[in-house]
Amino acid sequence: MILEVRGLQKSFGGLMAVKDMGLHLDQGEILAVIGPNGAGKTTLLNLLSGLFLPDAGQITLAGHDITRATPERRCHLGIGRAFQVVRPFLEMTVFENVMVGAMFGKHGVSKAEAWKHTEQVLHLTGLEQHAHKNAHDLTLMQDKRLEVARALATRPSVLLLDEVMAGLRPNEAQDAVQLVKSVRDSGVSVLFIEHVMPVVRDLADRVVVMEYGSKLAEGTYQSVVRDPRVVAAYLGEEGA
Repeated sequence: MILEVRGLQKSFGGLMAVKDMGLHLDQGEILAVIGPNGAGKTTLLNLLSGLFLPDAGQITLAGHDITRATPERRCHLGIGRAFQVVRPFLEMTVFENVMVGAMFGKHGVSKAEAWKHTEQVLHLTGLEQHAHKNAHDLTLMQDKRLEVARALATRPSVLLLDEVMAGLRPNEAQDAVQLVKSVRDSGVSVLFIEHVMPVVRDLADRVVVMEYGSKLAEGTYQSVVRDPRVVAAYLGEEGA
């Protein structure tokens, strides 16, 4: 087990966004978190990455308690995150964008080491041929790859993906599925949020379903999509 969440809670005013949430991510696993809009999925990712601090509960990464750690500290310990809305440094090249992550991700990294790691990440994410393009010249799919590459450059053990398939055409989404599998095969465990169910089916080793900030169901893709509670809360009869 690389990541564990126990009894996590977060409220905003009178709204309980995450309530008594628990889950775990195993080493080398791809875990999907799904659920209706407002279920608390992105708030959960914000808690895991340190953008929000929980009101209660505990988060451990490889046995280290990171519940109150800053986002920077979590990054250095091995939490990487790619966002749904990409925000690269537009006037910098693809290589320079990834290089920033490579320099920041671990203390004491030399420029030569960061350069070599950047080249490896660009190869893994299929961006080698675009290395010297400015970020503002990329297509949407290339933007998504760059967002993943920037997170990977920090050398995470756990990668958090927030709807990175959003806006992609079906063939592009399948390319992104293969990219995430390649990331996992490189030794990085992945937790992702997604609404596109064929992507969840093709990618996830295990699925957690959230509703009203809590875990509603957990299991394989086939088991959760047949769960009457998940059908009623999220999928509907047509999606089941």
